[in-house]
Amino acid sequence: MMTSPSFDFDSVIDRRHGDSLKWNKYAGRDVLPLWVADMDFAAPPAVLAALEKRLAQGCLGYAVPWPALVDSVLAHLQRQYAWRVEREWLVWLPGLVTGINVACRAVDGAVLTATPVYPPFLSAPRLSGRQLLSVPLRLANGGWGWDFAALEAAITPETRLLLLCHPHNPVGRAWRDDELAELSAFCQRHDLLICSDEIHCDLILDEGRQHRPLATIDGEMARRCITLMAPSKTYNIPGLGCSFAVIADEALRSRFTGVMRGIVPDVNVFGLTAAQAAYGESDDWHAALIGVLRGNRDRVEAAVAAMPGLAMSHVEATYLAWIDARGIKVADPVAFFEAAGVGLSRGDDFGLPGWVRLNFGCPRATLDAALERMAKALALHGGQV
Repeated sequence: MMTSPSFDFDSVIDRRHGDSLKWNKYAGRDVLPLWVADMDFAAPPAVLAALEKRLAQGCLGYAVPWPALVDSVLAHLQRQYAWRVEREWLVWLPGLVTGINVACRAVDGAVLTATPVYPPFLSAPRLSGRQLLSVPLRLANGGWGWDFAALEAAITPETRLLLLCHPHNPVGRAWRDDELAELSAFCQRHDLLICSDEIHCDLILDEGRQHRPLATIDGEMARRCITLMAPSKTYNIPGLGCSFAVIADEALRSRFTGVMRGIVPDVNVFGLTAAQAAYGESDDWHAALIGVLRGNRDRVEAAVAAMPGLAMSHVEATYLAWIDARGIKVADPVAFFEAAGVGLSRGDDFGLPGWVRLNFGCPRATLDAALERMAKALALHGGQV
Protein backbone atom coordinates (compact mmCIF):
# COMPACT_ATOMS: atom_id res chain seq x y z
CA MET A 1 0.00 0.00 0.00
CA MET A 2 1.42 3.41 -0.96
CA THR A 3 1.85 6.08 1.66
CA SER A 4 -0.71 8.86 1.29
CA PRO A 5 0.88 11.92 -0.35
CA SER A 6 -0.72 14.00 2.41
CA PHE A 7 1.26 12.33 5.18
CA ASP A 8 4.98 11.80 5.66
CA PHE A 9 6.00 8.48 7.18
CA ASP A 10 9.40 8.43 5.46
CA SER A 11 11.29 11.36 6.92
CA VAL A 12 13.59 10.44 9.81
CA ILE A 13 12.95 12.81 12.71
CA ASP A 14 16.10 13.45 14.76
CA ARG A 15 15.19 12.57 18.35
CA ARG A 16 18.73 12.02 19.60
CA HIS A 17 19.36 15.24 21.52
CA GLY A 18 16.02 15.96 23.17
CA ASP A 19 13.70 14.44 25.73
CA SER A 20 13.04 11.07 24.07
CA LEU A 21 13.09 8.15 26.51
CA LYS A 22 13.43 5.84 23.53
CA TRP A 23 16.50 7.51 22.01
CA ASN A 24 18.16 8.78 25.18
CA LYS A 25 18.62 5.22 26.41
CA TYR A 26 21.49 4.94 23.94
CA ALA A 27 22.78 8.52 24.07
CA GLY A 28 26.30 8.72 22.71
CA ARG A 29 26.12 5.24 21.16
CA ASP A 30 25.43 4.16 17.60
CA VAL A 31 22.39 2.09 18.51
CA LEU A 32 19.05 2.26 16.68
CA PRO A 33 16.36 2.01 19.39
CA LEU A 34 13.53 -0.36 18.47
CA TRP A 35 12.45 -1.13 22.00
CA VAL A 36 9.77 0.89 23.86
CA ALA A 37 6.33 1.13 22.17
CA ASP A 38 6.77 4.68 20.89
CA MET A 39 6.71 5.27 17.12
CA ASP A 40 9.19 7.53 15.33
CA PHE A 41 6.44 9.18 13.25
CA ALA A 42 5.08 12.68 13.77
CA ALA A 43 1.58 12.81 15.23
CA PRO A 44 -1.30 13.42 12.80
CA PRO A 45 -1.47 16.95 11.34
CA ALA A 46 -4.93 17.47 12.84
CA VAL A 47 -3.55 16.69 16.30
CA LEU A 48 -0.60 19.06 15.90
CA ALA A 49 -2.90 21.81 14.62
CA ALA A 50 -5.28 21.36 17.56
CA LEU A 51 -2.39 21.56 20.03
CA GLU A 52 -1.06 24.74 18.38
CA LYS A 53 -4.51 26.31 18.53
CA ARG A 54 -4.94 25.38 22.18
CA LEU A 55 -1.50 26.72 23.10
CA ALA A 56 -2.24 30.01 21.35
CA GLN A 57 -5.12 30.58 23.78
CA GLY A 58 -2.41 31.09 26.38
CA CYS A 59 -4.14 30.03 29.59
CA LEU A 60 -3.14 26.51 30.65
CA GLY A 61 -5.29 25.91 33.69
CA TYR A 62 -6.98 22.78 34.97
CA ALA A 63 -9.16 21.08 32.39
CA VAL A 64 -12.15 18.76 32.41
CA PRO A 65 -13.36 16.70 29.44
CA TRP A 66 -15.78 18.81 27.41
CA PRO A 67 -18.86 17.61 25.49
CA ALA A 68 -17.28 17.70 22.01
CA LEU A 69 -14.35 15.60 23.23
CA VAL A 70 -16.65 13.01 24.78
CA ASP A 71 -18.75 13.00 21.62
CA SER A 72 -15.64 12.26 19.52
CA VAL A 73 -14.76 9.26 21.70
CA LEU A 74 -18.29 7.87 21.70
CA ALA A 75 -18.58 8.36 17.93
CA HIS A 76 -15.26 6.59 17.40
CA LEU A 77 -16.35 3.58 19.44
CA GLN A 78 -19.66 3.42 17.58
CA ARG A 79 -18.07 3.88 14.16
CA GLN A 80 -15.21 1.43 14.61
CA TYR A 81 -16.79 -1.27 16.77
CA ALA A 82 -20.54 -0.68 16.71
CA TRP A 83 -20.23 -0.19 20.46
CA ARG A 84 -22.83 2.08 22.01
CA VAL A 85 -21.21 3.55 25.11
CA GLU A 86 -22.99 5.90 27.49
CA ARG A 87 -21.22 9.10 28.54
CA GLU A 88 -21.24 8.17 32.22
CA TRP A 89 -19.36 4.93 31.50
CA LEU A 90 -16.17 6.86 30.68
CA VAL A 91 -13.52 7.37 33.36
CA TRP A 92 -10.62 9.54 32.22
CA LEU A 93 -7.09 8.55 33.24
CA PRO A 94 -3.61 10.08 32.84
CA GLY A 95 -2.30 6.80 31.45
CA LEU A 96 -3.35 3.26 30.70
CA VAL A 97 -0.83 1.76 33.15
CA THR A 98 -2.56 3.82 35.82
CA GLY A 99 -5.78 2.06 34.86
CA ILE A 100 -4.21 -1.39 35.24
CA ASN A 101 -2.97 -0.54 38.72
CA VAL A 102 -6.29 1.01 39.75
CA ALA A 103 -8.14 -2.09 38.53
CA CYS A 104 -5.94 -4.33 40.67
CA ARG A 105 -6.61 -2.17 43.72
CA ALA A 106 -10.34 -1.99 43.04
CA VAL A 107 -10.82 -5.77 43.07
CA ASP A 108 -10.16 -7.77 46.25
CA GLY A 109 -8.48 -11.06 45.49
CA ALA A 110 -5.83 -12.74 43.39
CA VAL A 111 -5.10 -11.63 39.82
CA LEU A 112 -4.73 -14.00 36.87
CA THR A 113 -2.97 -13.28 33.57
CA ALA A 114 -1.15 -15.06 30.73
CA THR A 115 2.50 -14.67 29.78
CA PRO A 116 4.44 -13.39 27.95
CA VAL A 117 2.71 -10.08 28.53
CA TYR A 118 3.20 -6.33 28.84
CA PRO A 119 5.35 -5.86 32.00
CA PRO A 120 2.84 -3.77 34.04
CA PHE A 121 0.55 -6.81 34.02
CA LEU A 122 3.20 -8.54 36.12
CA SER A 123 4.07 -5.62 38.39
CA ALA A 124 0.64 -4.06 39.05
CA PRO A 125 -0.79 -6.94 41.12
CA ARG A 126 2.27 -7.04 43.38
CA LEU A 127 2.32 -3.24 43.75
CA SER A 128 -1.35 -3.47 44.71
CA GLY A 129 -0.76 -6.14 47.35
CA ARG A 130 -2.49 -8.81 45.27
CA GLN A 131 -1.33 -12.34 44.55
CA LEU A 132 -0.35 -12.82 40.90
CA LEU A 133 -1.19 -16.07 39.12
CA SER A 134 0.29 -16.43 35.64
CA VAL A 135 -0.23 -19.06 32.97
CA PRO A 136 1.86 -19.35 29.79
CA LEU A 137 0.19 -18.75 26.47
CA ARG A 138 0.56 -21.77 24.20
CA LEU A 139 2.77 -21.63 21.11
CA ALA A 140 1.64 -24.28 18.64
CA ASN A 141 1.82 -24.59 14.86
CA GLY A 142 3.66 -21.27 14.65
CA GLY A 143 0.99 -19.26 16.48
CA TRP A 144 0.13 -18.14 20.00
CA GLY A 145 -3.12 -19.03 21.74
CA TRP A 146 -4.79 -19.59 25.09
CA ASP A 147 -4.20 -22.71 27.16
CA PHE A 148 -7.60 -22.99 28.81
CA ALA A 149 -6.73 -26.22 30.60
CA ALA A 150 -3.79 -24.41 32.24
CA LEU A 151 -6.05 -21.51 33.19
CA GLU A 152 -8.47 -23.93 34.86
CA ALA A 153 -5.59 -25.56 36.73
CA ALA A 154 -4.12 -22.26 37.91
CA ILE A 155 -7.23 -20.53 39.19
CA THR A 156 -7.96 -20.53 42.91
CA PRO A 157 -11.09 -19.70 44.95
CA GLU A 158 -9.42 -16.39 45.84
CA THR A 159 -9.00 -15.33 42.19
CA ARG A 160 -11.17 -12.32 41.35
CA LEU A 161 -9.61 -10.49 38.38
CA LEU A 162 -8.31 -11.46 34.96
CA LEU A 163 -5.90 -9.08 33.22
CA LEU A 164 -6.34 -9.40 29.45
CA CYS A 165 -4.12 -7.86 26.76
CA HIS A 166 -6.32 -7.44 23.66
CA PRO A 167 -4.75 -7.18 21.09
CA HIS A 168 -1.84 -8.87 22.77
CA ASN A 169 1.48 -7.20 23.50
CA PRO A 170 4.01 -8.66 22.80
CA VAL A 171 2.86 -11.68 20.74
CA GLY A 172 0.84 -9.59 18.27
CA ARG A 173 -2.37 -11.62 18.37
CA ALA A 174 -5.76 -10.08 17.57
CA TRP A 175 -7.97 -12.47 19.50
CA ARG A 176 -10.79 -13.98 17.43
CA ASP A 177 -14.43 -13.90 18.50
CA ASP A 178 -14.43 -17.62 19.33
CA GLU A 179 -11.38 -17.17 21.59
CA LEU A 180 -13.04 -14.22 23.33
CA ALA A 181 -16.25 -16.21 23.75
CA GLU A 182 -14.34 -19.07 25.41
CA LEU A 183 -12.53 -16.61 27.64
CA SER A 184 -15.85 -15.00 28.52
CA ALA A 185 -17.32 -18.36 29.48
CA PHE A 186 -14.28 -19.08 31.65
CA CYS A 187 -14.65 -15.74 33.46
CA GLN A 188 -18.36 -16.20 34.03
CA ARG A 189 -17.87 -19.77 35.24
CA HIS A 190 -15.38 -18.57 37.86
CA ASP A 191 -17.10 -15.26 38.63
CA LEU A 192 -14.14 -13.13 37.53
CA LEU A 193 -13.99 -9.46 36.72
CA ILE A 194 -11.86 -8.55 33.72
CA CYS A 195 -9.55 -5.63 33.04
CA SER A 196 -9.09 -5.60 29.27
CA ASP A 197 -6.16 -3.53 28.00
CA GLU A 198 -7.27 -2.58 24.47
CA ILE A 199 -4.76 0.21 23.81
CA HIS A 200 -3.71 -1.41 20.50
CA CYS A 201 -7.30 -1.88 19.30
CA ASP A 202 -6.88 0.50 16.35
CA LEU A 203 -3.70 -1.22 15.15
CA ILE A 204 -5.11 -4.35 13.48
CA LEU A 205 -2.78 -5.07 10.57
CA ASP A 206 -4.37 -8.08 8.89
CA GLU A 207 -6.78 -7.06 6.17
CA GLY A 208 -10.36 -8.14 6.75
CA ARG A 209 -9.92 -8.30 10.53
CA GLN A 210 -11.74 -6.06 12.99
CA HIS A 211 -11.17 -5.53 16.70
CA ARG A 212 -13.98 -6.74 18.95
CA PRO A 213 -14.09 -5.14 22.41
CA LEU A 214 -14.42 -7.89 25.00
CA ALA A 215 -17.27 -6.00 26.67
CA THR A 216 -19.39 -6.40 23.52
CA ILE A 217 -19.33 -10.22 23.57
CA ASP A 218 -22.50 -10.30 25.67
CA GLY A 219 -24.34 -8.36 28.33
CA GLU A 220 -22.79 -10.31 31.16
CA MET A 221 -19.28 -9.44 30.00
CA ALA A 222 -20.24 -5.79 29.76
CA ARG A 223 -21.17 -5.96 33.45
CA ARG A 224 -17.88 -7.58 34.42
CA CYS A 225 -15.48 -5.60 32.24
CA ILE A 226 -13.13 -2.66 32.78
CA THR A 227 -12.02 -1.74 29.26
CA LEU A 228 -8.92 0.44 28.97
CA MET A 229 -8.30 2.44 25.80
CA ALA A 230 -6.20 5.41 24.70
CA PRO A 231 -5.23 7.32 21.56
CA SER A 232 -1.56 7.21 22.60
CA LYS A 233 -0.21 4.22 20.66
CA THR A 234 -2.24 4.62 17.47
CA TYR A 235 -1.66 8.35 17.03
CA ASN A 236 1.81 8.39 18.65
CA ILE A 237 1.01 10.77 21.49
CA PRO A 238 2.00 8.71 24.58
CA GLY A 239 3.87 11.66 26.04
CA LEU A 240 0.59 13.56 26.45
CA GLY A 241 -0.77 11.13 29.04
CA CYS A 242 -4.43 10.61 28.14
CA SER A 243 -6.49 7.43 28.34
CA PHE A 244 -9.87 6.28 29.58
CA ALA A 245 -11.72 3.34 31.05
CA VAL A 246 -15.12 2.18 29.85
CA ILE A 247 -17.04 0.66 32.78
CA ALA A 248 -20.73 -0.04 32.19
CA ASP A 249 -21.54 -1.42 35.64
CA GLU A 250 -22.24 1.41 38.07
CA ALA A 251 -21.03 -0.44 41.18
CA LEU A 252 -17.77 -1.50 39.53
CA ARG A 253 -17.25 2.02 38.18
CA SER A 254 -17.79 3.43 41.67
CA ARG A 255 -15.18 1.08 43.14
CA PHE A 256 -12.73 2.02 40.38
CA THR A 257 -13.17 5.79 40.83
CA GLY A 258 -13.07 5.38 44.60
CA VAL A 259 -9.57 3.93 44.41
CA MET A 260 -8.51 6.81 42.15
CA ARG A 261 -9.69 9.51 44.55
CA GLY A 262 -6.87 11.59 46.00
CA ILE A 263 -4.17 9.62 44.14
CA VAL A 264 -4.74 9.78 40.39
CA PRO A 265 -4.37 13.26 38.83
CA ASP A 266 -6.62 14.67 36.14
CA VAL A 267 -5.64 14.43 32.49
CA ASN A 268 -3.72 17.47 31.27
CA VAL A 269 -5.29 19.87 28.79
CA PHE A 270 -3.00 18.91 25.90
CA GLY A 271 -3.77 15.22 26.27
CA LEU A 272 -7.50 15.93 26.11
CA THR A 273 -7.09 18.29 23.15
CA ALA A 274 -5.04 15.74 21.23
CA ALA A 275 -7.55 12.97 21.95
CA GLN A 276 -10.40 14.90 20.37
CA ALA A 277 -8.41 15.65 17.21
CA ALA A 278 -7.14 12.07 17.01
CA TYR A 279 -10.54 10.42 17.28
CA GLY A 280 -12.49 13.08 15.43
CA GLU A 281 -10.22 14.30 12.62
CA SER A 282 -7.50 11.74 11.88
CA ASP A 283 -9.14 8.79 10.13
CA ASP A 284 -7.25 9.38 6.86
CA TRP A 285 -3.92 9.56 8.68
CA HIS A 286 -4.78 6.38 10.58
CA ALA A 287 -5.58 4.52 7.36
CA ALA A 288 -2.26 5.59 5.87
CA LEU A 289 -0.41 4.55 9.03
CA ILE A 290 -1.89 1.05 8.90
CA GLY A 291 -0.60 0.68 5.34
CA VAL A 292 2.90 1.70 6.42
CA LEU A 293 2.90 -0.59 9.47
CA ARG A 294 1.60 -3.48 7.40
CA GLY A 295 4.50 -3.04 4.99
CA ASN A 296 7.00 -2.79 7.85
CA ARG A 297 5.52 -5.90 9.47
CA ASP A 298 6.00 -7.83 6.23
CA ARG A 299 9.62 -6.67 5.95
CA VAL A 300 10.38 -7.78 9.50
CA GLU A 301 8.76 -11.17 9.05
CA ALA A 302 10.68 -11.80 5.82
CA ALA A 303 13.97 -10.60 7.31
CA VAL A 304 13.65 -12.65 10.50
CA ALA A 305 12.76 -15.76 8.49
CA ALA A 306 16.10 -15.39 6.70
CA MET A 307 18.15 -14.89 9.89
CA PRO A 308 19.70 -18.07 11.34
CA GLY A 309 18.70 -18.73 14.92
CA LEU A 310 15.68 -16.41 14.98
CA ALA A 311 11.98 -17.19 14.62
CA MET A 312 8.71 -15.32 15.03
CA SER A 313 5.01 -15.84 14.48
CA HIS A 314 2.81 -13.66 12.27
CA VAL A 315 1.95 -10.23 13.73
CA GLU A 316 -1.80 -9.67 13.37
CA ALA A 317 -1.90 -6.42 15.36
CA THR A 318 0.33 -3.80 17.05
CA TYR A 319 3.66 -2.60 15.64
CA LEU A 320 5.64 -5.05 17.76
CA ALA A 321 7.42 -8.22 16.64
CA TRP A 322 8.00 -10.94 19.26
CA ILE A 323 11.13 -12.81 18.25
CA ASP A 324 12.49 -16.11 19.57
CA ALA A 325 16.25 -15.59 19.89
CA ARG A 326 17.06 -18.76 21.81
CA GLY A 327 18.45 -20.32 18.65
CA ILE A 328 21.43 -17.95 18.49
CA LYS A 329 22.68 -19.52 21.71
CA VAL A 330 23.92 -16.43 23.52
CA ALA A 331 23.41 -15.69 27.20
CA ASP A 332 21.90 -12.25 26.57
CA PRO A 333 20.32 -11.68 23.14
CA VAL A 334 19.53 -8.02 23.94
CA ALA A 335 23.19 -7.33 24.69
CA PHE A 336 24.16 -9.23 21.54
CA PHE A 337 22.01 -7.02 19.32
CA GLU A 338 22.97 -3.84 21.18
CA ALA A 339 26.58 -4.62 20.35
CA ALA A 340 25.44 -4.82 16.72
CA GLY A 341 23.77 -1.40 16.98
CA VAL A 342 20.12 -2.38 17.53
CA GLY A 343 18.24 -1.83 20.81
CA LEU A 344 15.43 -4.31 21.51
CA SER A 345 13.20 -5.05 24.50
CA ARG A 346 14.21 -7.86 26.83
CA GLY A 347 11.99 -10.95 26.89
CA ASP A 348 12.59 -11.48 30.60
CA ASP A 349 10.58 -8.32 31.32
CA PHE A 350 7.55 -9.94 29.65
CA GLY A 351 8.01 -13.21 31.48
CA LEU A 352 9.82 -15.16 28.75
CA PRO A 353 13.65 -15.17 28.75
CA GLY A 354 15.45 -15.75 25.48
CA TRP A 355 12.99 -13.69 23.42
CA VAL A 356 13.22 -10.08 22.25
CA ARG A 357 10.64 -7.53 21.13
CA LEU A 358 11.22 -5.30 18.11
CA ASN A 359 9.25 -2.09 17.49
CA PHE A 360 8.78 -1.59 13.73
CA GLY A 361 6.86 1.69 14.10
CA CYS A 362 9.54 3.75 12.39
CA PRO A 363 10.52 5.06 8.92
CA ARG A 364 11.52 2.32 6.52
CA ALA A 365 15.09 3.64 6.31
CA THR A 366 15.52 3.17 10.06
CA LEU A 367 13.94 -0.28 10.00
CA ASP A 368 15.99 -1.49 7.06
CA ALA A 369 19.21 -0.26 8.67
CA ALA A 370 18.36 -2.09 11.90
CA LEU A 371 17.46 -5.33 10.12
CA GLU A 372 20.69 -5.13 8.12
CA ARG A 373 22.70 -4.72 11.32
CA MET A 374 20.96 -7.72 12.89
CA ALA A 375 21.55 -9.89 9.82
CA LYS A 376 25.23 -8.90 9.68
CA ALA A 377 25.75 -9.68 13.35
CA LEU A 378 24.16 -13.10 12.97
CA ALA A 379 26.23 -13.85 9.86
CA LEU A 380 29.42 -13.07 11.79
CA HIS A 381 28.13 -15.18 14.70
CA GLY A 382 27.16 -17.99 12.35
CA GLY A 383 29.83 -20.45 13.38
CA GLN A 384 28.33 -20.55 16.89
CA VAL A 385 24.66 -20.80 15.91
